[in-house]
Amino acid sequence: QVQLVESGGGLVQAGGSLRLSCAASGNIFSINNMGWYRQAPGKQRDLVAGITSGSSTNYADSVKGRFTISRDNAKNTVYLQMNSLKPEDTAVYFCNAAIVPRWGGAHLYGYWGQGTQVTVSS
Repeated sequence: QVQLVESGGGLVQAGGSLRLSCAASGNIFSINNMGWYRQAPGKQRDLVAGITSGSSTNYADSVKGRFTISRDNAKNTVYLQMNSLKPEDTAVYFCNAAIVPRWGGAHLYGYWGQGTQVTVSS
């Protein structure tokens, strides 16, 4: 019953901001890396930002300086603060987490959120 639930997507004008949230819940033993990916029409799904269990971060070059990924381990939640949004940021954003479920021994399994639409108008 492990699942990721996303929120915060929507429509904003260029230069605006959005904050995406993704909460993991269920029979979780631990969560390793978490990340945000996006997929625009006609394009592949690419990593936007990642964060390790120790809160080390990495970003795609296209979002550096504008987006910030963070996590609250007590809440099993990862966030993506998106500032100075551009039309080219328009995509479906997916949350991802590498999770050790309580039934899974020491093995990591990848889980995906359902995706949330972010649309940035010109």
